[in-house]
Amino acid sequence: MIARLRGRIAEKRPHRVTVDVHGVGYELHIPLSTYYGLGEPGADAVFQVHTHVREDTLALFGFATALELRIFEQLIGISGIGPRLALAVLSGIEPAELVQAVGRGDVRRLTGIPGIGKKTAERMGLELRDRLPPVLEPDRGAEAAGEPGAARGDLVSALVNLGYGRPSAERAVDAALGAGDGSFEPALRRALKEIAR
Repeated sequence: MIARLRGRIAEKRPHRVTVDVHGVGYELHIPLSTYYGLGEPGADAVFQVHTHVREDTLALFGFATALELRIFEQLIGISGIGPRLALAVLSGIEPAELVQAVGRGDVRRLTGIPGIGKKTAERMGLELRDRLPPVLEPDRGAEAAGEPGAARGDLVSALVNLGYGRPSAERAVDAALGAGDGSFEPALRRALKEIAR
């Protein structure tokens, strides 16, 4: 079983990456949350890996963090959720936000993930509530003290939850953070103006 890979990115696409490890190319299926953190082809990368074996299939699923891997493995343990849907879940919501939504029993937020209906969302809430690690709430004090890196993820998540695409949300947030105060509310207002252009 392969649990971890370190190598160079040979090729990347939004849901798939090929990693060259000493001349051997490993194809990993990845969520968007992992894709957005990848460098360009030729860059070094490390992946946490889930090896998925079935009678007629051997597939590798790669993740940037141990939290993503843990969520994925818990999701595929739920009846009706296979690896593809689990990847779609991780692509549709930030891992920390998913943990928080499950902890709150926020069915409405979970059904906002493409491919997740009300029954599946309720099942996720029931089965995952006590299995996922606790995640700290965003530190608004750190954001107000001028740490734009802490604010960026929350701002992007807020725009995505409002229905904007992630790439345009990221561009708008970067422009908003570069234009002034990095605290949450003023930066969100600037990002909304930017994305509406």
